Amino acid sequence: MKIKFLLDEEEIPKKWYNVAADLITPLDPPLNPGTGQPLKAEDMQLIFPKELIRQEMNTERWIEIPEEVREIYRLWRPTPLYRASRLENSLKTPAKIYYKYEGVSPAGSHKPNTAIPQAYYNMKEGIERLATETGAGQWGSALSFATCLFNMKCKVYMVRSSYDQKPYRRSMMRTWGAECISSPSDTTNFGRKVLAEMPDTPGSLGIAISEAVEDAATHDDTNYSLGSVLNHVLLHQTVEGLELKKQFELADDYPDIMFGCCGGGSNFPGMCFPFIPDKLKDKKDLVMVACEPTACPTLTKGLYAYDFGDTAGMAPILKMYTLGHDFVPPGIHAGGLRYHGDAPLLCNLVHDKVIEAMAFQQNEVFKAATIFARSEGIIPAPESAHAIKPAIDEALVCKQTGETKTILICLSGHGHFDLSAYDAFFDGKLEDYEYPENLVKQSLAKLPKFQ
Repeated sequence: MKIKFLLDEEEIPKKWYNVAADLITPLDPPLNPGTGQPLKAEDMQLIFPKELIRQEMNTERWIEIPEEVREIYRLWRPTPLYRASRLENSLKTPAKIYYKYEGVSPAGSHKPNTAIPQAYYNMKEGIERLATETGAGQWGSALSFATCLFNMKCKVYMVRSSYDQKPYRRSMMRTWGAECISSPSDTTNFGRKVLAEMPDTPGSLGIAISEAVEDAATHDDTNYSLGSVLNHVLLHQTVEGLELKKQFELADDYPDIMFGCCGGGSNFPGMCFPFIPDKLKDKKDLVMVACEPTACPTLTKGLYAYDFGDTAGMAPILKMYTLGHDFVPPGIHAGGLRYHGDAPLLCNLVHDKVIEAMAFQQNEVFKAATIFARSEGIIPAPESAHAIKPAIDEALVCKQTGETKTILICLSGHGHFDLSAYDAFFDGKLEDYEYPENLVKQSLAKLPKFQ
C-alpha cells in the first residue's frame, strides 16, 4: 500500500523562508562584472524587476507570497509526500524512506515554484517578454508555462546537447507559446562568437546564460529570468520544504538524512533550507546531502571563490564553488546538473559544513532510478535520480546495521521526456565520465581577479 501525506490547498505557505537570515557566515556580496565592486540595486535594473532585486538583497526571514501567485500554485500545490514502502520492501531495509514529489506540476518539475512569481513580478512592472536559458529543458518549459499565464512572450536558449536529446521539452515550450532555440545560437553576438571558435560545442549553461542576458540587455521590452543559483530563486523554492515540515508532522516522523540533486541549486535548497534553523538553533541531528554528477563536480571538486555566473562575463560575479566560468562539461543526460557553479547561499552552507556534498556516475544513478521506478512506479528525471542512488545506499547500510533511519529523497521531477537516456542505459550505451582534474585546473586559472 502506497502511503501518501497530503495537505489542503489552504495550507500552501503564505510566506517564503529566507535562509539568509540564519547563516553562520554572512553571504559574500555579488560583484559588478565591470568594476569588481559590490553590486548595487541599480546595477541590476537593466534586466530584473525591482521586487526581485529587493528579494535578492533581502535578509528578512520571511517574505510574503502574493495571493495571485498562491492562486496559481493551487493548480498543483501542495505536492504529495510519499512513504516509499514498496521500495523499502524491495530493499528489505528497516529504514523508512520518504520522497517529496514535485513532478505533479504542469511542467513536471519543481521549477514553476519560482517561474510563476518571476513572471508575475515582471508583468506587474510592465515587462512584455522574458529571455532565459535552460539545460535539460525543465526550467525553459516552466517559464514558458508561467509567461503563458500572464500573456507574456518568452525566448529560451536551450543548451545544444539537451536541445538535441530532449525534443519533447521543446514541444512543451512551443505549446505554451515560447520560442526555443539551440545554444550557442546565431541570434546573439556572443553565440556567434562561440560558434566561430567552437562550431561543434555541446554548449553549456554558462554560454546559454550569456546569450539570454545579452538578449535582455538589448531589448527594451525584455528582462532576464534565471531558474537557479540566485537568492530570490531559492527563496521561492522554499514552498517545498515548508510544506514538507507540515507533512512530516502528519506522518509523526522527522528525517535523519535528506538527499537532493544539485546542479545550480534550487530544488534541494528549496527542500532543505526550512530545516536549517532546526539544525543550527534546535541542534537537530539532521544530515543534508547535495548530490551531483562526477562529470560536473562543482561542490566536490570546485574552488570556493568569486567567479562569473556566465561564460561571457556579463552576469554578476558570485562567491560560490566553481569549476570556472568557461567550463564545458560533457553532454551527460542529467542536463540540468551541468552548471559550472552553484547557488551562493547553498555554497555558503556547504563551506560552513552545514550541508554535505557527494558525486555519482551516470550508470549507477540510472540503476538506482530503475530500482525506484520498478517499486514506486514513478520514472524519475535523471537529475532527481542522483538523490535516489545515495538514498538506496543508505537504506542498504541500515539493512546491515539494523538501524531504522528516516531517509528523505527530494524527487524534483519525472523523467517522461528523458526516456532516450533510459534506453541508452538499458542498451549499455551510457558512458561514465569523471571530469579530469587537469581540465578543472585550467578552467580555474581563468577566474576573475576580484578575489
